[in-house]
Amino acid sequence: MSIPAAESPAEAVSTPVDGVEVLGALSPSRAGDFMACPLMYRFRTIDRLPEAPSPDAVRGTVVHKVLEDLFDLPALERTPERAADMLDPAWDALLEAEPALGEMFGGEGPDVVTWMASCRTVLQRYFDLEDPRRLEPAERELYVEALLDSRLLLRGFVDRVDVAPDGRIRVVDYKTGRSPGVDHEAKALFQMKFYALVIWRLRGVVPSVLQLVYLGNGEILRYEPDEDDLRATERKVEALWTAIQLARESGDWRPRPSRLCDWCSFHPYCPTKGGTVPPLPDRTPPVADASVDESADCGGAAAQGAM
Repeated sequence: MSIPAAESPAEAVSTPVDGVEVLGALSPSRAGDFMACPLMYRFRTIDRLPEAPSPDAVRGTVVHKVLEDLFDLPALERTPERAADMLDPAWDALLEAEPALGEMFGGEGPDVVTWMASCRTVLQRYFDLEDPRRLEPAERELYVEALLDSRLLLRGFVDRVDVAPDGRIRVVDYKTGRSPGVDHEAKALFQMKFYALVIWRLRGVVPSVLQLVYLGNGEILRYEPDEDDLRATERKVEALWTAIQLARESGDWRPRPSRLCDWCSFHPYCPTKGGTVPPLPDRTPPVADASVDESADCGGAAAQGAM
């Protein structure tokens, strides 16, 4: 079972960049794809190949929705019990929108009862890390975009933005996987620095804290960026875009095998797995990164603790 590649939700909210010929657009998800495996980037962004959903990915989507909606409640009602009660409606709403997701259950996969219990376990860990009764986020599921001087458009969705009375900004991202080891923290923080760069360009304020909340094992990773960090991130993003354009021009989308291959949906098309790479689509590839749906990270990324 597979689900066709959907149009990006950002297409409904992004705004035209008037008077500027934009080079292209990039999200942290697709930047991460290219760094992990250029061929995977091609399959997702250019070929738009369908991907089979995974229970881990969908768990991330459902738990994120509950954590987003939790802050619609009065502060005193933001309890573990109330959040647990919100899981079934969140799953039902997702299943109504995408009925094919129900096909994940049965056969050799998990049954839905066991899977829902795992959602409750992950959600409970959130309350071990934060007390939502003491928080009033300024933004949730915030779409952000900023145009760099190089004319590259950066865009994406931020799970939560907290603003202190003195104007300090905290950027928060929920991950339903486990926290990375020390050797992989820099890769995990790239997404957050990407968001911090966009917010800095938008608001002129460097976020004080970047916070990754890992619900898979109940840990929080915090980082305090500065302007030098964000300038370095900007250079890295622009270098990535240059590499992507070179791959487009040369047609060299070589695979980069790693342990992440275990969670990739594209084995039938990957030469390292005995698959056959399909010809490039006849249509002219868009210069813009066509997919900004951060939930797309939930598949392979969820299993490695990045979602």
